[in-house]
Amino acid sequence: MNFVFKETPKLFGILHITFLILGIITSILLYLYIKNKNENFLIKFIYILSMTMFVGEIWKQIFTYKYVFNNEYNMWFFPWQLCSMAMYCGIALPLIKKERQNILLVFLSTYSLLAATVALIGPLDMLRPQILLTFHGFIYHILMVYLAIISIVVLRKRNNIKFKPTFFLFLIMSLIAEIINIISHLIFNDVHYESNMFYISPFYPTTQPVFNTIADKCGIFIEVIIYLSLISLMSYLLYKLFISDSHLKE
Repeated sequence: MNFVFKETPKLFGILHITFLILGIITSILLYLYIKNKNENFLIKFIYILSMTMFVGEIWKQIFTYKYVFNNEYNMWFFPWQLCSMAMYCGIALPLIKKERQNILLVFLSTYSLLAATVALIGPLDMLRPQILLTFHGFIYHILMVYLAIISIVVLRKRNNIKFKPTFFLFLIMSLIAEIINIISHLIFNDVHYESNMFYISPFYPTTQPVFNTIADKCGIFIEVIIYLSLISLMSYLLYKLFISDSHLKE
């Protein structure tokens, strides 16, 4: 079951490029399919895709525990990364009132879209020796793009969409991520087994390019603030680009 590549896939190698092309083509086809669908259909579609991601996450937890870490749990794979939030938002979406849905829809179409795009362009953490784990990573993040596209279509049918509530949701998610990081550090005290949710661990410099240099020169706390601020700024720009302008409303 633990099938492995003869050689670990490389950044911008054949496998990486293939998934990028597949993601782009299927995303375009998805948009053409859903652009005229009603809201109820779109919300249900988001829920189905999110449940698919959830089932895949359960598989990943079992797979990494059994086949990657030899029956030991590694908190690095704990499902509270920024990319994990899309799955939870999509599952919760049909369970809340329409006014509250906008908060999650904006998150899916901004923060999640940004996270998925960055991960697909530079999937260093997804290019692993295990074939199934690598495929799961790419498929999961392509599904995140699907959720973003569907969310944008829904939001364009609605009015008075605000970014601020989603920003506060992101701050709460980040706080929970940091609490998880602190608890896992107290339990494991091992960089190879403890979590680094959202890549904002207060104990170790981030592994993210550029930001690890900032952490070395300015300290981890300053780096984390800059990192989270930049994520929010880029997400806000996506909000302005895809959602807020009235001429984009359908």
